[in-house]
Amino acid sequence: MKFLVIGLGSMGKRRIRCLKYIGENDIIGFDIRNDKCDEVREKYGIETFNDFEKALEKNPDVFIISTPPDLHYEYAIKAYHLKKHFFTESNFLYEGFDKLIEIEEKGEVVACPSFTMFYNPVIKKIKELIEKNYSGKIYYFIHHLSAFLPLWHPWENYKNEYYSKKETSGTKEMVAFEITYLNYLFGDVKNVFAIKRKVSELEIDFEDLYHVILEYENGIIGNLIVDVISQPSGRYLKIICDNGYIFWNSEEEKLKFYNVSEGKEEDIKIERKIKENGYSVKIYEEMYIEEIKDFLRTIKKEKGYPYSFKKEKKIIEILKYIEKSAKEGRLMEVIYEN
Repeated sequence: MKFLVIGLGSMGKRRIRCLKYIGENDIIGFDIRNDKCDEVREKYGIETFNDFEKALEKNPDVFIISTPPDLHYEYAIKAYHLKKHFFTESNFLYEGFDKLIEIEEKGEVVACPSFTMFYNPVIKKIKELIEKNYSGKIYYFIHHLSAFLPLWHPWENYKNEYYSKKETSGTKEMVAFEITYLNYLFGDVKNVFAIKRKVSELEIDFEDLYHVILEYENGIIGNLIVDVISQPSGRYLKIICDNGYIFWNSEEEKLKFYNVSEGKEEDIKIERKIKENGYSVKIYEEMYIEEIKDFLRTIKKEKGYPYSFKKEKKIIEILKYIEKSAKEGRLMEVIYEN
């Protein structure tokens, strides 16, 4: 298979690394910026294009869409009309989702959205502990993501990047991203209450802090805080149960869990096997590799991909109610579209 990686920023380069890691070397890249094309060509030794039509002349079989979020749909539709399989990075904009679901369900091409945290070894372990009822019934959880915006891509001026624009703000993007795997752990959201504010001196015209209360259909209450202003960046998740707790500190790369009845506390250090420098949050690079592997296995009909645009639409609907709650200052029931 020949892969066309569309968008040669941070995620595009990561996808190229992942493909090469698993032995896929028939890769070309496209970006409208000459500097990104030059960088990728020199760093990874692949052919790059700043003209999309020229890239298509190479007849790629698969599109890896790693553009800013507001361009995902445009290239997904191009892929569909050209009968190319495609993979998109995480989506949090509503444009065209019903069409993406229609494409997905037709099955004429394999169409998959990113679900990276499904492959995170810590999330896998937390899911296992929950399913085994290790610490008992879950009462509530507290989750904080801090991701200092100027350090998202420290090699670039944050003020010029997509995540510093109001329409595609990094804060909103990360709220959607975090809820994706929180829902995987805890179920579907029933009600939301949200507050959002700009509290820092960052040169942005959107809110840099979200504080969201999530009430799940199974009664679990979640307290989610996402900010792009505090340092060090990291994730902190504490799950309170009737027989103990589960606690994750991403910066220490530790997962702790406690069972009251057994008086037993365990502390596991889950280290990164592959380390990439330059990112503000410690990332398990191998989870991106496993994600791409599953996408390719789906194309080859060896297995099914664990996520879908239909599921991702539910996350975007939750985000819509979070925005509405923050605007109106009241609890909102989440009503999902069919």
